Amino acid sequence: MQNNNSKFGGGRFIRRMVMASALTGAALLTGCASFYVDTATKAVPASEMKKVADPKPVQLVFEFQTKGAPNPRVTTLLKDTAAKEVIETGLFSKVSTEPTPNVGMLNVTLNNVPITDDAASKGFVTGLTFGLAGSAVTDGYICTVSYLPPGQATPIVKTARHAIHTTLGNANPPAGAKKSATALDAVQQVTREVLSNALKDLSYDAAFN
Repeated sequence: MQNNNSKFGGGRFIRRMVMASALTGAALLTGCASFYVDTATKAVPASEMKKVADPKPVQLVFEFQTKGAPNPRVTTLLKDTAAKEVIETGLFSKVSTEPTPNVGMLNVTLNNVPITDDAASKGFVTGLTFGLAGSAVTDGYICTVSYLPPGQATPIVKTARHAIHTTLGNANPPAGAKKSATALDAVQQVTREVLSNALKDLSYDAAFN
């Protein structure tokens, strides 16, 4: 897996920053965008999840979405990260990403939704002032975990939220946000952290255990 921003070109917040920079060549001279992971949502270690007495196998289906629409490119990029997080929780005896009969179904969606609007005009201002004015945008991520036990008709659904802040020029990041080396690092961290929170809630649901 390449650890670079170009491979994550399908991500909404990357496209927004590219669009903002394209509005004026000067924006490209002010420095690169910086990516910060919000710290309000933190990783939940497996030790903090409710232990399952008799773990069962499960089929995992992961999908990344952009404003509710499937984003196959980013799904491919993040599916291994999501699978690893599910496996490491120990909530299931085996996690398969291939069709598996007679086992529970775990559907995980990570939906990238807008929080900060008008990113293009903010980038335009940054470019005109040669970086003296900065711009910042925030992208939200809603993780929905839906577990359907074998033979059941009603799934158990849990959700968790996270965010990535992107700055250009001299804009200051939100207080407490943690800087990531690349956009890919940021979104992989968000995937792990937000999914761990949803899985923790699943583990404590009486219908799951």
